[in-house]
Amino acid sequence: MAIKFRAHDTFFIRKGWLSKGMDRVVAKPDLFVDKNENPTDILGIGTNMVKSLRYWLQVVGLTEEPTGGRRVQTLTDFGREVYNNDRYIEELGTLYLLQYQLAKQKCEATAWYFFFNEFNISEFTKEEFVQEIQNYIMMSEDDSTVAIRSLNDDFTCIVNTYLPRYKTNPDKVSPENNIDCPFGELGLIDIANKKNKTFKKAIPVAKSFNPWVVLSVIEDQANGREEIGLNELLTNPCNIGKVFNLDAITMLDILHLIENIGMIKIIRTAGLDVIHLNQQLTFIECVERYYESITEGV
Repeated sequence: MAIKFRAHDTFFIRKGWLSKGMDRVVAKPDLFVDKNENPTDILGIGTNMVKSLRYWLQVVGLTEEPTGGRRVQTLTDFGREVYNNDRYIEELGTLYLLQYQLAKQKCEATAWYFFFNEFNISEFTKEEFVQEIQNYIMMSEDDSTVAIRSLNDDFTCIVNTYLPRYKTNPDKVSPENNIDCPFGELGLIDIANKKNKTFKKAIPVAKSFNPWVVLSVIEDQANGREEIGLNELLTNPCNIGKVFNLDAITMLDILHLIENIGMIKIIRTAGLDVIHLNQQLTFIECVERYYESITEGV
């Protein structure tokens, strides 16, 4: 298994980056590889930031590049849905969908995958995270050694992705300052103790989720099965419990929302704790239904 660290060049996603990136990729698929044009001029950001944006567009599932030949970028099916329905990424549901795409990137964004899916400490310091991820790397089949600096940088980048700056540096944030990451709106990380520099995973409220968004993840992970155990939803890597930091109570509240739109049945009898999927939908079909539902105000 190939694993990747610090591919973001220490830059977390800035507000407006993904929208601008999608716009420019649609207008010019060879934006990042055209020898005659300077992407820094087209995007209005520095060279290292361009490299970082190119990476982020792909790991949040909006664009893809071929592995061989000319590395032009095109929108993925998911990217097209976002581009056509929420180009400026203003909907919380879009951010949750991007979060899912990012948190399942075991190879391309290994620190994110590890943080959400394998790292089970709810309150932690940077040192604890780095120690745990070092153990994880040693246990993986990848024999590469990863510099501590890269792991430290990844931790800092994760915190900056999910923790709004007004919480970390309230004195240094001006209203015009747009260097926050939009993922901060999800509230998945909070400060446990500022003095001790401890952080904690935070549980979002059930009503912040659109049922179609959560169903898209469940369907994507179901691999065609009609019944899925509640415990699997809660604890399996890349499923809703892990990628959205849910506890059992919040997850059940969300599942009731999905049951209310007629898409699942929660079965808790005869020792079974499962959900039954009433329809087999693809991830993209659920995403389409999500955007239809917010257009209709449902």
